[in-house]
Amino acid sequence: MLAHFREIAAATDVPMNADFEGGYADAPEGVAESVKLCIETGVAGLSIEDSTSDPAIPLYDFELALARVRAARAAIDAAGGDVVFTARSEGFIRGRPDLDETIRRLKAFAAAGADCLYAPGIKTREQIAAVVKAVAPKPVNFLMTAIDLTVNDLASLGVRRISLGGTLARVGWTAVIRAARDIATAGKFDSLAGTIANAELNGFFSEDAKKR
Repeated sequence: MLAHFREIAAATDVPMNADFEGGYADAPEGVAESVKLCIETGVAGLSIEDSTSDPAIPLYDFELALARVRAARAAIDAAGGDVVFTARSEGFIRGRPDLDETIRRLKAFAAAGADCLYAPGIKTREQIAAVVKAVAPKPVNFLMTAIDLTVNDLASLGVRRISLGGTLARVGWTAVIRAARDIATAGKFDSLAGTIANAELNGFFSEDAKKR
């Protein structure tokens, strides 16, 4: 995983943020070591979750989750501090959609030195506004899952950063699967209409386009 971060960071001039999951360790000391190694790859930002990946106990105990955030913050500071640190509370996507507990954790993470706070899975305007207010003036990242909201809507609610996760990839694969099904079941190619020409795609991904 770290090798992939290093390769990507070295291949582009655009700052790269690492979705660093749980820090690849349970104990704070392990998180600190993982964060140190991650920073050495050249990333400009990274995130640490409070999810255990264990469905039976989906979130780390509050005190342990907080200690893990503090350890990550200390590792970043020891490396020079030039990395944006996002702390995530995962309750809404791990079967624990408790807004009060999520806010309690995010406020503690903010006080422990997180630069940005993130509660993936919150959807309503009320939830978003409550999180933004709770951790202010620290910025909030929002995972776009509610298509009835616009960029301007989120900005007006105080959101400072927007993530799409794997949604753009799913959009692409949805189009591929629908087209394949139309061909296989109806023998029609209607879904191929309106696609981007090869020349336009090549131009979009060309080195000159990247420089623009």
